[in-house]
Amino acid sequence: MVEISSYHSPPRSLPGILPAMLFALFKPYGLLPSLLSSALLASVAKTYDPCAKIGGLTFVDPADAIACQRSIPFNETVRQNVMSVVSRVFDFYTFEDFYLESGPPFPETSTNIRKHLKLFNEKKYATDYDFNLDLWAFTTQLNDGHTRWYPNCYLTYQNILPAPIVLLDKGVFIAPDSVQFLRQLGKDFINYLEAKNFDWKRFAGAKVLEIDGFPALNYIDKIARTESGNFLDHNVRVNSVVSGYRLAQTSFSQRLGDLAGPIFLTRTSLDIVLIPRNSTTSQRVVFPYVASLTGTNFTNKATYYSNNCAPTNETNGVDLRSSASGSSQRRPILARAARLDPATKPRTALGLPRPYLPTLNPTNGSSGVIKSFVLPGNKTGVMFVGSFDGNFTQFPNDVVAAINDLQASGVTNLLIDVTNNGGGFVCLGLYLHQYLAGSNFGTSAFESTSRANPLAQRILRADIRQNLNSTNSFYTGDNWQFVNGSKMSQTDDYNDPSVLYIINNRNEPTSQRFEDLCPLANVTLPESPPFDLSNVAIVGNGNCASTCALFTTLMYELHNTTMVVFGGHPDLPIEFKGMAGNQVLEWAELDSEIKTAGLKQDPLAPPDLIVNANMRHNWRTAYSYFDKNTPIAYRSEQPQYRFPYTEKTYNNPQNVWLFTEKKLFGNQ
Repeated sequence: MVEISSYHSPPRSLPGILPAMLFALFKPYGLLPSLLSSALLASVAKTYDPCAKIGGLTFVDPADAIACQRSIPFNETVRQNVMSVVSRVFDFYTFEDFYLESGPPFPETSTNIRKHLKLFNEKKYATDYDFNLDLWAFTTQLNDGHTRWYPNCYLTYQNILPAPIVLLDKGVFIAPDSVQFLRQLGKDFINYLEAKNFDWKRFAGAKVLEIDGFPALNYIDKIARTESGNFLDHNVRVNSVVSGYRLAQTSFSQRLGDLAGPIFLTRTSLDIVLIPRNSTTSQRVVFPYVASLTGTNFTNKATYYSNNCAPTNETNGVDLRSSASGSSQRRPILARAARLDPATKPRTALGLPRPYLPTLNPTNGSSGVIKSFVLPGNKTGVMFVGSFDGNFTQFPNDVVAAINDLQASGVTNLLIDVTNNGGGFVCLGLYLHQYLAGSNFGTSAFESTSRANPLAQRILRADIRQNLNSTNSFYTGDNWQFVNGSKMSQTDDYNDPSVLYIINNRNEPTSQRFEDLCPLANVTLPESPPFDLSNVAIVGNGNCASTCALFTTLMYELHNTTMVVFGGHPDLPIEFKGMAGNQVLEWAELDSEIKTAGLKQDPLAPPDLIVNANMRHNWRTAYSYFDKNTPIAYRSEQPQYRFPYTEKTYNNPQNVWLFTEKKLFGNQ
């Protein structure tokens, strides 16, 4: 059974604290009856605005931010609206029945989704914050980043602990680079901590013994089990808890980690027992969290709600048959397996401190989401693929430019780094595989299915009846090809007949099998692999999400590519891929499908959301080449090589590449 997070109870907002304060102040003087009438207390609670205290500030005490968020009262109409949308989106969720009994290797994901939805629909809540925290925690612990509830009203702050945690070969530590790293937050952040007389800088590199009363590694496991989410594999989530390097957009960056940078405020501080660097004596330190505004600014409760909680033009879908729509939503060029974090509001992204940046000169084709280098000795080339979210022209051109440069340098080995790759467009992942495999290998795409529930069947039939096509619908057949490689037409109904897929004794109708269609223009593939595929290796930390998981699975299952994973709990196995669905639909995209089909009034159709939120879901399932009845998401595939991070490699991509080259290729 999925464990609902036992979060620390947030502090009460000031209206709840004031009565107790006044009671303690006036009781000794016998003034309680006259001064503390219920009318007076009600007036104080009504007039006090906790949001006004923090309006316009970038860094605030999390207790004050939570008080602002909890000042929004619970509203039954909002709950019924949200639960109607969430429950009906789950009708399209391809993995729902897997959760009834997941079993090994991912036992933490077993739960009855409908039972929990019923509970959230009936439970009494004091505030809207409490309701959304329950729903957020539940969908998070499904451990599928493609399927989550994002209440933007309560994702307006990122909680920052001035002690990002790393897991190294010698234990758990506060990141040695934390001073250089967190200084990038600017003077306001530093001044905030100085005003609290908290010298956070002296703890950089400290060894962590305990966190919140748990042995440090046990606490990391606890956060991985109850709060990290996104990935089925527990140990991949362990790597998500801690800090590490990545490419954010096109720049080298460093994650705070889920422990030091949660995006739903629940804690105000964390007790840590540590041994400072250059010391042998342990001490207990209470580290304050700092809430960093990532939502839209506000001045009071009313503007907090209107700017962050009220629905926008982008919240719900549109009828794409009409060109008069006022929404700026655009149909993606091709299908996405999705990015890991779809939140519309930016999260705190900090650059990788300069001492840890690669010192090698990049090759051509390194201005986008790919950064490529030649390692010293000219034997090994590196392609750091930060995501598959790139431009459909630039990404293929960058692949060609980088590989041409690597070949011209005489390299014979290729390392592909996918550390903290959040995913992106399916076809860009398929293209990178196809380029590395060569055109003589033939095309490669996963067999996939979508859920053929009654409303899904009606959507596809309505699209066909109205002669819609891929410019305004993901459902129409001309988005896809048959498993024999021939292209579907826009009139092909792959839901008729539907196919029963039996899992956990449930017979769920699914679509017929189909594959991605990727007509990338102006792309010429080499006939043969540009590198001997036995000399190609992929390195990462398992946080390889979505399209990244599809790409690495293709390389592993079709070419037995060597996989190398760093980090994780040393006593637990780890997967080389993270969440591996096939395609995600955000709520607005699914709603657009329904509206464009003309079915918004169908009894099975969910209503428009009346709050600013997103309920995304995994809309398509990809099946393993090794077992055409098993989704790759549920197939355990572990790396051939596994190494812990060290102080030299934990946040230093170039050192990771040099270490991996030596271990895999030796002195070639």
